[in-house]
Amino acid sequence: MPPAHSPSPPGSPNPPAPQGASGTATTAAGGNDAIDALDGRLIRLLAEEPRIGVLECSRRLQVARGTVQARLDRLQAKGVIGGFGPEVDPAALGYPVTAFATLEISQGQGADVRAHLASVPEVLELHTITGAGDMMVRIVARSNADLQRVIDRVVGFDGIVRSSTAIALENPVPYRILPLVDQAAAE
Repeated sequence: MPPAHSPSPPGSPNPPAPQGASGTATTAAGGNDAIDALDGRLIRLLAEEPRIGVLECSRRLQVARGTVQARLDRLQAKGVIGGFGPEVDPAALGYPVTAFATLEISQGQGADVRAHLASVPEVLELHTITGAGDMMVRIVARSNADLQRVIDRVVGFDGIVRSSTAIALENPVPYRILPLVDQAAAE
């Protein structure tokens, strides 16, 4: 696995240029220089086999170990790869109910509402949005009855004015990124 450090911090003004297997800078068609074909193959390999090591990646991709490590460091520095942690299924932890709540908040209360929502373990994600609401949260619960407890905790904050909740019935296309990686690598 790659080391915890990166050659340049994410968001640095001059991130390393994407490089091909030969070490030369590459730019994909259309100006997208986020990833190239080798990066795409590396990301796919790591997604399919997250416990694979750098040496085995280099063997399977038929490039030098240093090339794989440099690519991983660059992809982490650019924020393309955000982590190597395990995927955890909330249902397997005893939280099989998923819901999405749209929240309307009091003007000027964004930071306080964010802090409140971050303190609720059942809030898995928070997005600020456009449209009818101000924020959307993905929440989980142990049951439909437990969902009421979670919603009460979420909205039990003075900065939240109104909420609307939808329960997810099934997830036919679970969160995925590899089709997007493939598209970006081909551009």
